[in-house]
Amino acid sequence: MQGVFPSLEIIVLAAGQGRRMASTLPKVLHTLAGRPLLAHVLDTAATLAPRAIHVVYGHGGDRVREAFPDAGVDWVLQPSQKGTGDAVRCALPHMDDQSLALVLLGDVPLLKPDTLKALCERAAHGAALLTFETSHDNQYGRIVRDAQGRVVRIVEWRDATPEERLIREVNSGVLAAPVARLRHWIPRLTSANAQGELYLTDVIALAAADGVAVATASPAYAAEVEGVNSRVDLAFLERAYQDERAQALMVSGAQLMDPRRIDVRGILATGRDVLIDVNCVFEGRVEIGDNVRIGPHCVIRDSRIASGARIEAHSVIDGAEVGMDCVVGPFARLRPGTVLDASARVGNFVEVKASKVGANSKINHLSYVGDASIGAGVNIGAGVITCNYDGARKHRTVIGDGAFIGSDTQLVAPVQVGAGATVGAGTTLTKDAPAGELTISRVAQKTVNGWRRPEK
Repeated sequence: MQGVFPSLEIIVLAAGQGRRMASTLPKVLHTLAGRPLLAHVLDTAATLAPRAIHVVYGHGGDRVREAFPDAGVDWVLQPSQKGTGDAVRCALPHMDDQSLALVLLGDVPLLKPDTLKALCERAAHGAALLTFETSHDNQYGRIVRDAQGRVVRIVEWRDATPEERLIREVNSGVLAAPVARLRHWIPRLTSANAQGELYLTDVIALAAADGVAVATASPAYAAEVEGVNSRVDLAFLERAYQDERAQALMVSGAQLMDPRRIDVRGILATGRDVLIDVNCVFEGRVEIGDNVRIGPHCVIRDSRIASGARIEAHSVIDGAEVGMDCVVGPFARLRPGTVLDASARVGNFVEVKASKVGANSKINHLSYVGDASIGAGVNIGAGVITCNYDGARKHRTVIGDGAFIGSDTQLVAPVQVGAGATVGAGTTLTKDAPAGELTISRVAQKTVNGWRRPEK
């Protein structure tokens, strides 16, 4: 990839304010697929195994750096935003003359490594631009070629003549060039342009004047080089990203009921014959086994769902493990630390947190189970609550295999229910319930003869 250069160094331009975002947040920290734009660019840069990644920051600088505490990059401050040429000037003292420099933009998140590798290969003996063709009415810089088709300069939209604005080949802003040549060209840039800035694109005219060949490469897909200048742009790229994820999922064997209505904000790995209904959101790292069915409007985050499980509509699963052939939902919530063994059932309006639910156990309706260990074959009735918090500390509830917990029961932890025990409906359990026995705490029922309900 690097041709005659012993190493590659990448400059990421991330100093811009992004006024059109109408936000106090630095533009590169706005999110695509749940992650900052800059994170996508840094991930792509890292796949090229560069000698160093230099991130030029400026507007909102502390916030940008704080968002990437472990990025392992060289942070370069651009004290005042005087243009892309000035940004590269700030980075050059940190770079080796023997390296090839690749300039990326912190707000162009969808570039592919193969596209950048091809660009770097074309810069082996001069410089190379990533260009693409588009309609004549956008405001990208135009690629000006001579009669022999050689690139001679780039003219920015604001400085272009009406004839130059008709040129269809435009600049993406991505450039590869030897560091030694950039060190020679950058000091010769001037701010004699409509914006009064130092344009990095002006090095192309300097290269042509020095007799240095300027090659071009193009991306496979136009969305790769689309940048974010507004929230409209961000929404467009979000869908482009999600469309690509949806295509990959379907290729791997998942059935999406509507590929346009899925959001993957992290890593989603699916087995064969997985069915995902509409408007589901996947965040963090999610693993889904074979033959899983996920109903509409579910949110699943940092979880594993084993083969044959069924997740019904409107369920939220966060930091949980769902075993084989389990059924969750509808309207269920599994919070972090939840583990469901095979064929367990968690039904509608049930919340489970930091608990293990044994194989074939059921919590079907309107219950809260927190900080509990539930054995196999347990039935927990409607309205059951594990009272796990005393205002200062959390306590555990332990329920043995085959126990039956009647509806509207409160289990005041720490408490244990023995194997095969039955706890009668309406019980407030404050002491252990012995195995195999019926335990009940209930006020004696009585009838008040002759009582009449008050009337208006």
